[in-house]
Amino acid sequence: MKRLSLLLGALGLGACVSSSAIDPAIAQQLANQLFGAATRGTSEPAQVYGSYARGCGDGFVQLPETGPTWQAMRLSRNRNWGHPEMISFIQDLSRQAVQIGWNGLYVGDISQPRGGPMTSGHASHQMGLDADIWMLPPGRLDLSRTERENLSSVSVRTEDQRGLTSHWTPQHAQVLRAAASDPRVDRIFVAAAVKIEMCRTATPADTAWLQRIRPIQGHNYHFHVRLRCPAGSPSCETQSPTVAELSNGGNACDDTLMWWVTDFLNPPRQTERPAEPAEPTPRRRHPREFVMADLPRQCSEVVTR
Repeated sequence: MKRLSLLLGALGLGACVSSSAIDPAIAQQLANQLFGAATRGTSEPAQVYGSYARGCGDGFVQLPETGPTWQAMRLSRNRNWGHPEMISFIQDLSRQAVQIGWNGLYVGDISQPRGGPMTSGHASHQMGLDADIWMLPPGRLDLSRTERENLSSVSVRTEDQRGLTSHWTPQHAQVLRAAASDPRVDRIFVAAAVKIEMCRTATPADTAWLQRIRPIQGHNYHFHVRLRCPAGSPSCETQSPTVAELSNGGNACDDTLMWWVTDFLNPPRQTERPAEPAEPTPRRRHPREFVMADLPRQCSEVVTR
């Protein structure tokens, strides 16, 4: 149970925000339907409210569909919006990727125009501070809208989750290191095999940045960057547990990581009769089920501006 709590905390799924003073006219409406219907951000100053998995934001800006060193993918989703710090971060990282040897970056989901729960997909990405960067190095940066809908990324992790495929290159590690070294970044989610390989190949004297690289399921086609709460957003909730707590201040190349190899990927055999099952854990509601009353009170204002 403690391990589950840590994993939920690592994803930002443990936060709960007071919903006092929610507009009663929309309090019980599905939040993902209201936020999913917004086509543009608000004109208010940039600010985020709540948590990564239960929040929203004002003043989001759109990552241009195509830039000199990036392309936004899956444009039909209209999820290439984010807090200005995230948009700036992506552009900066794409330029670093060119210096490393890629043509730039293919950028997946960031957030909806006003954040909030999505009609499909992510549990997080609600405050414009999360972004998915494809593991596929761009071959071209002049893809049409149709090509961006049909092109797929590549998996850098084997099907058995124990190793890396031939798609993994030293440049992937360099791009991840560049992202993790940015002070705006809180943490980066990758497949466990990626973290293990980066721990194996990192220079021992220079691994502090590795603590921000966090192993989690479902991140073999992209890596997920999460920024810290930005200045000027007092209602943004800092994620708990923090990276420092998860890694005990080290680089997280430790027992926490090895658990993925021993207990998760290769569960120990039961040598004794298992104990009686505990009471079933109540089902955790998915953000797609949230009503507006489940979100911070500011979100009812954001979605109706």
